[in-house]
Amino acid sequence: MKFHLVTASILSLFLVACSEKSPSVTTDARPLEQAQTSLKDAYIDAFLIGAALNEDQIYERDSEVDDIITSQFNSIVAENCMKAENIHPEEDDFFWEEADAFIAFGLKNEMSIIGHTLAWHSQTPDWLFVDENGEDVSRDVLLERMQNHITTIMQRYKGKVKGWDVVNEAILDDGSMRESKFYEIIGPDWVEKMFIFANQADPDAELYYNDYSMAIPEKREGAYALVKGMQDKGIRVDGIGMQGHINLDGPTLEAFEESLLRFAELGQVMITELDVTVLPWPGTEVGAEVSMSVEFQDEFNPYRNGLTPAVEAHLHKRYVEMFSLFHKHADKIDRVTLWGVTDANSWRNDWPMDGRTDYPLLFDRANKPKPFVQEIITITN
Repeated sequence: MKFHLVTASILSLFLVACSEKSPSVTTDARPLEQAQTSLKDAYIDAFLIGAALNEDQIYERDSEVDDIITSQFNSIVAENCMKAENIHPEEDDFFWEEADAFIAFGLKNEMSIIGHTLAWHSQTPDWLFVDENGEDVSRDVLLERMQNHITTIMQRYKGKVKGWDVVNEAILDDGSMRESKFYEIIGPDWVEKMFIFANQADPDAELYYNDYSMAIPEKREGAYALVKGMQDKGIRVDGIGMQGHINLDGPTLEAFEESLLRFAELGQVMITELDVTVLPWPGTEVGAEVSMSVEFQDEFNPYRNGLTPAVEAHLHKRYVEMFSLFHKHADKIDRVTLWGVTDANSWRNDWPMDGRTDYPLLFDRANKPKPFVQEIITITN
């Protein structure tokens, strides 16, 4: 894989004076130096720097965003186009167009390509679990359908995808297994079966377990036990994806680090789906359960016209601390992936309530780097 220094023409997109009043940017943005390397080049000896791509980015519909992706990142993951409801909407119908375009984008730009996700309780079509009468299918039928689903997708992209999030979010915050339809119909060994099918479909691809809130001690130990149990049975699991959907204050660096070190005992660690919400949370439990939905309320959208200097400083500190932690443990981390490219296209704007204005990523709504991107780059010096 080749990695190129960012040219002056691409770095020119970084030269901007950001308005404190505009919701499209964060406050007090400073330009990156012309001679500074990109994020991917700064961390070239540490770990891959990735981004999740949506449909517009896959099809290269915005040249400024495309420049950010190709100049700053050396790994990409499919945000939605490989999820079951998108790629396999009907039993005998696979929709390949978007996933093929995603793969083509990665190959063209010599990027490390990650597939997401083969088995997940959410964004999964209803047909998978029911028969022609709408009744739950048997264990054997669901296993057969999932083996076909996994094998068909993985073999289509064999040799092109570095690794797959085989199973996503099978553990609850208390460390117990989520009683999803997979669990109800197949049983507690359903995760094992998915990894067995994936290994059979492509023995050369890396296989990951991916989940959110992995710094919660009970969830950490539940996920650890799940993966360690599979490995002890000879079932291949190459690494753990620690989803980085975090907020300004939680989890603590100490808790995140403890989980990172624990998971490193099992294999590779990937920091996946990284973003930092600045918005107040409409509830007591903070996580990334996509089924959560709350009616819009103004009090939970306080920064529609831009961040205050205090919140901007807090976000700055949080990102620098997190990347400092990642760099400290670079020998254990294979990849750090942002869940999106710019604030404008982040899922955080619409979850768990539509219409909010969030600032969770490294690049703002004007496609410019935030003031702390330069500091994140210089951590490696």
